[in-house]
Amino acid sequence: MAQLRDLVPADLPRLAELEQVLFPTDSPWSEAIFAAELASPFTRAFGVVNTDNVLVGYCLIALRGTVEDAEFELLTIGVDPSEQGQGLGKLLLDTAVEFVDRHHAPFLLEVRTDNVTAIRLYESRGFVEVGLRKQYYQPSGADAFVMLRQPSVS
Repeated sequence: MAQLRDLVPADLPRLAELEQVLFPTDSPWSEAIFAAELASPFTRAFGVVNTDNVLVGYCLIALRGTVEDAEFELLTIGVDPSEQGQGLGKLLLDTAVEFVDRHHAPFLLEVRTDNVTAIRLYESRGFVEVGLRKQYYQPSGADAFVMLRQPSVS
């Protein structure tokens, strides 16, 4: 069974490896980029490990703005293709949504316009399309929808 845990510096090589597999044409994050985000006090980073304790999924979110006027951004999320279809992406996203909801803040993300599976997942969690960023992903030139989830009122 998969287990959720915080990401640590020892995960950097695996994170960069997964990024290369998942986002090869969209400037995948390097170990250095992940290291900078893990070191940031404004970033929350967690992952999922399988029964062999191998990192198979990850999610990083960041606080934007001030504490009084906060919003969060989904920086990156991904699941190893060999582990997809088991609900791990939902687990990661739900964990992020619960964290953001505790702060009563809006939650923003960008997603490739052709990533229908991800868009459906985001919509199922209350995200709505609020904009379009032309040629957002480089070097592929793919467009991105900007999606927003307002704070939960529960």
